[in-house]
Amino acid sequence: MARDPQDPLSAEIDAALDGVDLQNLDSREAAAAPGAASGGAQASAKNAARGPANVRRGTVVGVSGDDVFVELGPRMQGVAARKEFDEVPAVGQAFDFTLHGREDDLWVLTRREIQALAAWDEVEVGSLVKARVTGQNTGGLEAKIGPMAAFLPASQVALRHESDLSTYIGQTLTCQVLEVDRARKRILLSRRAVLEKERAEAVQESLGRFSAGQKIRGKVTRVEAFGAFVDLGNGIEGLVHVSNLSRRRVENAASVVAVGQEVEAQITEIKDGGKRIGLSMKVLEPDPWETAPSRYATDAIVSGRVTRIAEFGAFVEVEPGLEGLLHVSQMAKDRVRRPGDYAKVGETVTVRIVAVEPAKRRLSLSRLDPRGAVLGSEEAVDASVIDEALGKATSKPALTNLGGLFKKALERKNPG
Repeated sequence: MARDPQDPLSAEIDAALDGVDLQNLDSREAAAAPGAASGGAQASAKNAARGPANVRRGTVVGVSGDDVFVELGPRMQGVAARKEFDEVPAVGQAFDFTLHGREDDLWVLTRREIQALAAWDEVEVGSLVKARVTGQNTGGLEAKIGPMAAFLPASQVALRHESDLSTYIGQTLTCQVLEVDRARKRILLSRRAVLEKERAEAVQESLGRFSAGQKIRGKVTRVEAFGAFVDLGNGIEGLVHVSNLSRRRVENAASVVAVGQEVEAQITEIKDGGKRIGLSMKVLEPDPWETAPSRYATDAIVSGRVTRIAEFGAFVEVEPGLEGLLHVSQMAKDRVRRPGDYAKVGETVTVRIVAVEPAKRRLSLSRLDPRGAVLGSEEAVDASVIDEALGKATSKPALTNLGGLFKKALERKNPG
């Protein structure tokens, strides 16, 4: 099969094969094997063609729920998942299995690998084969598929770079065929492709456990200015965008979370087959807007921190997660052309609550009292004091001096 010379993998393989004569791998191995002169190489090829050592023939001895119990030999039992079979197997039926470790004194068995493995005469690009690693060179691993030589470029051996490939010598690996050239007796293999597929399947299986609205726990693996990546297990990651880290305004995610920190969040969305999982820590915090009307009455005087300056005013955070707008028209008695001249980011200011609209998540603020005087100025008089003065004025003769009442009111507000 011809490869595209512009393909990065092709260039990688060509570099790995530089100086490697795959056609001579058979003769080198045969010469090194005991009994080569007496047909030992033929026996070796014949044995290799029989398949890997971890393939065992077993007989079904029972089925319970999703488990199929198998007798593999004297004092050797195993269990396979029901989904490994096209239909429920009958007791006494025999099948070939591959062994995948032990659990509770039972071998964990699977049939999928055997069913997927292709015979040599059926080997084609994309098929799965069992390859026995026989040696190593500077470009990767030498292997055998039955009687035929094969090669695994170093980059195709594992998911990550392996510094010592010699540990694979003698192992039998499940690989995907990248290239078949029968005329040149050359087969190129990739174990990484098989591992990537297995990882993708594991991810998809794990994704079935997740849904939007679900609460999860995970560990922060990476923090960027725009958010934090959280490990959800089995290679699955979610992103908590900076806007979803907290009810309060967050400019940099590092101010809220750190690598290695365990966090609780809620899944907000799952997109692109699980490649993009959105998370929110903010939604798990109490929403201050729900109780804002009962805690902030109209005309109440509060303090807050300026968080942003815009052309139309300044945003003031009166508590974490509760931010209001101090409009340019409410910053001073005179016309304000540049809000930055009247408020600075980080500054604490005293403001009056003009309106609370939780449905719109809007809080209107002012630095003027109800009569237009700047809060804290000499002109500003507490509304209750003025109302009291006006109330008294109505009970007196019509000629009562209102200016005198205001003077008294001011004296009461600023004694001495």
